[in-house]
Amino acid sequence: MRLGVLDVGSNTVHLLVVDAHRGAHPTPMTSEKTVLRLAERIGAHDGRLADDDADALIRTIADAQEAAVAAGCEELMAFATSAIRDADNAVEVLGRLRDETGVELEVLPGEDEARYTFLAARRWYGWSAGNLLLLDIGGGSLEMALGIDEQPDLAVSLPLGAGRMSRTMLHDPPKQDEVKKVREWLEGQLAPTAKKFRKLARPDRVVATSKTFRSLARLTGAAPSSAGQRVPRKLTDTGLRQLLSFITRMSSNDLASLDGVSSARSHQLVGGALVAEAAMKALGVTELDICPWALREGVILRRLDHTNGDSHTAFKSGVPVRAGGTGGLVPAQESASGPTRNETEAPVDGTGLQPRHGARWER
Repeated sequence: MRLGVLDVGSNTVHLLVVDAHRGAHPTPMTSEKTVLRLAERIGAHDGRLADDDADALIRTIADAQEAAVAAGCEELMAFATSAIRDADNAVEVLGRLRDETGVELEVLPGEDEARYTFLAARRWYGWSAGNLLLLDIGGGSLEMALGIDEQPDLAVSLPLGAGRMSRTMLHDPPKQDEVKKVREWLEGQLAPTAKKFRKLARPDRVVATSKTFRSLARLTGAAPSSAGQRVPRKLTDTGLRQLLSFITRMSSNDLASLDGVSSARSHQLVGGALVAEAAMKALGVTELDICPWALREGVILRRLDHTNGDSHTAFKSGVPVRAGGTGGLVPAQESASGPTRNETEAPVDGTGLQPRHGARWER
């Protein structure tokens, strides 16, 4: 089965085409990216996507749809994350998109984004990873999830993305007093969520996904992407602190010249690094592994989990008969075989958190 996954993010619109079937490793065939910087466009118009910007988005998605047809995709799963979630006129823009292209762009809630990404990390590392803690930094939000199974016991999304920090709180290059204030602000923002995570069992393995974490790991000595997905890559708190002392004194133009930093994302590297530092500190994490799979792979895996191999979406003459969101995906919280553990077990203290194995984290 050839699947197309269209990810409309804060910075890019990314089409990933894979060959996959249930129980198999998804094999990437093609990958196309278009830099739109939707979050910046929305921020420049008081929370709305202007007509010209909506036109650009619709053209880009139409082009991606044609590319998916040309690649032989049987199904196109299209979804959007924090940028579209934040747009005041999202409903209007999504209606135009549906009318003009036939594509139903599904806007993922932040918690579902965390759950799908967690699933991808779980499948990549397997059951031997034990209790798994996931961190993911996007352009507009930070996702965190923790659990022993394929569905996390706790999944959260916070508006602490790399681009959001850079746009709203930092100059280019940042001033040192700004960096100090951002660190203090992030500490306060993360404290309540970190407390919830510490009520659960201590993680056996901590992993991170996203371009931000990959770039930070590369800049602290991890192998380049050319070495392949299966080369282990790590990011330590010590390496990150040393890197921050360096990059907080550089402009985005200078950062773009560094190995592993793209010109499209160099302007938000410092913001992302500060979020990464704050999240690791709040959770007591000193080292994390970089996972090559993330949200897109999680969407694919969940789709395959709930199919018998038949195609639910067909393309005819270059036009999808039904290009619907995640193409029949069962929501991350649900199971094809019945309710999840969280629906059948009594919550603890009215928080919705479940009793878990193992020792609590050290405080």
